Amino acid sequence: MSKQTGNPIEENRKKIWLVDSKGLIVDSRKHSLQHFKKPWAHEHEPVSKLVDAVKAIKPTVLIGTSGVGKQFTREVVEAMASINEKPLIMALSNPTSQAECTAEEAYTWSEGRAIFASGSPFDPFEYDGKVFVPGQANNAYIFPGFGLGVIMSGAIRVHDDMLLTASEALAAQVTEEHFKKGLIYPPFSDIRKISANIAAKVAAKAYELGLASHLPQPEDLVKYAESCMYSPVYRSYR
Repeated sequence: MSKQTGNPIEENRKKIWLVDSKGLIVDSRKHSLQHFKKPWAHEHEPVSKLVDAVKAIKPTVLIGTSGVGKQFTREVVEAMASINEKPLIMALSNPTSQAECTAEEAYTWSEGRAIFASGSPFDPFEYDGKVFVPGQANNAYIFPGFGLGVIMSGAIRVHDDMLLTASEALAAQVTEEHFKKGLIYPPFSDIRKISANIAAKVAAKAYELGLASHLPQPEDLVKYAESCMYSPVYRSYR
């Protein structure tokens, strides 16, 4: 966010609010917070329930990573839908039984307006005559391409900028057509092409940072990534 806006990290942190088992993470709780939560403690009165935090903060995106299922209740999703025309709801906890809510719940409770993504895959869901395809928000998109980019460049270490580059490379492959369909990720059916593009960008960043050991740099990194990929095609002996 700071890279895109040019604003200081501290400024952008104020746009991100965290909720733990005791409620909204706020300044007045700083004395009892674990060290990694303290930078996210903002000025606000204490709020103990998630639904009340949503109503108070009015977020555009709700991300669940607690590992505790069913936290995005009907009241929470309805509150998000009352604030946003297109609430983005990401139930990332695994396995499926621990997801904060299901795709069906998100679409139904938001009356088909939610953009939903989850850590565990959910099947497409039909609501009011329209078929919604949940996003798969897990490492299946980033890790294969990222790992390939590291290997094909012979990176001697992994830099934060390489991870950011992988994220940007994935986001760049989402088109306006995808957005119109309520998708925030490119279709998973294109995963090999997606991974090759991510690998090329990660490798390019490794070369740019002087971390690559496989020299010289290939001219076409996308084609080189594709040539390095394993194809599970076997000869028939029947």
